[in-house]
Amino acid sequence: MVVFDGPMAIVGGGVVDPALLVELVERGVALVAADGGGNTIGDAGLVPVAIIGDLDSLTDRADWERRTRVIHIPEQITTDFQKALYSTSAPVTLALGMTGKRLDHTLAALSAVLQFAPKRKLLLVDEVDVALAVVGPITFTAGLGERVSIHPLLPVDFLRSTGLLYPMDGLRLEPGGLIGTSNEGTGGVVQVVPADETPWLLILGKERLWDLVGP
Repeated sequence: MVVFDGPMAIVGGGVVDPALLVELVERGVALVAADGGGNTIGDAGLVPVAIIGDLDSLTDRADWERRTRVIHIPEQITTDFQKALYSTSAPVTLALGMTGKRLDHTLAALSAVLQFAPKRKLLLVDEVDVALAVVGPITFTAGLGERVSIHPLLPVDFLRSTGLLYPMDGLRLEPGGLIGTSNEGTGGVVQVVPADETPWLLILGKERLWDLVGP
C-alpha cells in the first residue's frame, strides 16, 4: 500500500493536459500512474511517485524501474485504475485520463468510482469537467446560472436542495430514468441532501477543481 498524507492524482492513458499535471505537482499533489499513464506523465517532463498496473501499456519499463517505484499487479480481474485505487491511500484522490478517449474505459472508470466512493474522496477530471463522487449531503457555492449536474450512479432519492434553479426535493434520480443534467445555481450557497449514502456524482466545470479538492 502506497500511503499519501496529502492529495494524489492517478493518471491514466487518456487525454490529459500536461499543464495541469505540472500545476498539480506545483501544488503538492503526488502523481501516480495507472500503467500507461506513466507515458503520459513522462511526456509532460515529470516522474510519477509510482506506476501501478499490469504494465501492458507502459513504454520502456526497465527505464522507469530505474527512476521510480513500479508495482506490477498481473491479475486481470480489475482495471489498472482499480489496481491503483486499491494499492494507494490518500485523503483526496484525483483521476485524470480515465474518461473520454474510449467509451469502455469511461464506463469502467465510473464503475470504479461507484466501488470506491464510500471509502475515499474521489474526483474524475477531464478536459471540460470535474466530477466529485458524493456520499451523503454536500454544501458548496455556485454562481448565478452556473451549470450544476447531479448524476445518479445508482437509484438515489433526494430529500431536498437549496440554491438550485430546479429543486431536488423529493426526487428519485436513476440511470435509465430521471437524471439531473444541467441544473443551474441561483447564486450563492447550494445544499443537496439525499435520503441515504448511495453514491452520486456532482459535476461542475473544470475551473472548479480546486474548490472541490478543498484545503
